[in-house]
Amino acid sequence: MIPFSPPRIDDRTIKAVEEALRSGWITTGPRTKEFEKRLAAYCGVDKVIALNSWTNACELVLRWFGVGPGDEVIVPAYTYCATANIVMHVGAKPVLVDVLDDFTMDPLAVKRVLTNRTKAIIPVDIGGLPANIKAIMRVAEEGCNLFTPKVNLRVDGSNPQMRLGRALVISDGAHSFGASIGGKKVGAQADITGFSFHAVKNLTTAEGGALALNLPEPFQHEELYRYFNTMSLHGQSKDALAKNQPGAWRYDVAFPGWKCNMTDIQAAIGLVELDRFDSDTTPRRKTICERYDAAFAGDGRFTTPTFRTGDRESCYHLYMLRIPKASEEQRDAIITAIAKRDVSVNVHFIPLPKLSFYEGQGYRMADHPNTYKLYSTEISLPVYYDLTDAQVDQVTAAVKAAVNEVMG
Repeated sequence: MIPFSPPRIDDRTIKAVEEALRSGWITTGPRTKEFEKRLAAYCGVDKVIALNSWTNACELVLRWFGVGPGDEVIVPAYTYCATANIVMHVGAKPVLVDVLDDFTMDPLAVKRVLTNRTKAIIPVDIGGLPANIKAIMRVAEEGCNLFTPKVNLRVDGSNPQMRLGRALVISDGAHSFGASIGGKKVGAQADITGFSFHAVKNLTTAEGGALALNLPEPFQHEELYRYFNTMSLHGQSKDALAKNQPGAWRYDVAFPGWKCNMTDIQAAIGLVELDRFDSDTTPRRKTICERYDAAFAGDGRFTTPTFRTGDRESCYHLYMLRIPKASEEQRDAIITAIAKRDVSVNVHFIPLPKLSFYEGQGYRMADHPNTYKLYSTEISLPVYYDLTDAQVDQVTAAVKAAVNEVMG
């Protein structure tokens, strides 16, 4: 069986983890701090903070910005549930919008639903292709006259909503680390970008995430880094590394924070992954996707994914093949037929209105027709570093045979 997306674990990765274990420093420490510095340099931003998941990282952002009951956050209907779940966690309302044919958030749809209750917008990069962040940032900036900031948001007296004066744009870059917009890596476009380093991602730390900070003046990124660092450690004023300095045991708790720091074990994996990311990982993934493209191009039964459009280029995270003439039921039958041929595939994602919780909240799939059209015909094919050319050809043959079996 060809698996869908196993992580790359080789001797170099194992050695790095062993060295972290033998160092005796396994929680947040020097490796995590080095990982953060290298991530910031890679993304072209002043500061990145590494945390334990995209979900917790981006929830911290909503809490820092003061998003809560009575507020709205705009998210695409086509995304993984985490994007909307964090909005529910803070007591705000997700406002869903449809997507474009490239699976990313429709900026015009965002503009139509922007109100004085909108506190944040979360565009989602699907399959590795960045959303049109420039257009979405323009929508947020043009809508500043609608923005109604809260007062007295934080215990330290500062008010990020009043300082920004518009809806915060938080890019969901869970799929897009290493992708680019206008020749710049993702992370340097939205106000804040959240990355995921989950086991199936192009760059993994087993579990993990990060925030790339890119807010305009008067925000200070060093100050923001310190605040998020404190938020991620129960509001404690010093992390373990700082407390480990001679005589530096004393600390304070400024507010009741959360617990979502990254460990040095995770960062050890991430440092190895980052070192070979552009030179080895991405080129191989791109080659695999191009081999799929060559196999499916010219066959009218298939629509191949968009990897480059305008000034945006994907990081080749997923190969999201579409079978445009298939019904949802036929698509599901095709997946079953592919599995019989010893190939694992997936679907990205079940749209939010089709999930029982969000359906129960009153969201309707019929309100987002393009989302449903894309979802109901999509199959994600295996893409991972160790996938051989022969296996790519085996996947291609299995997909075509399955489509013939189900659709004739």
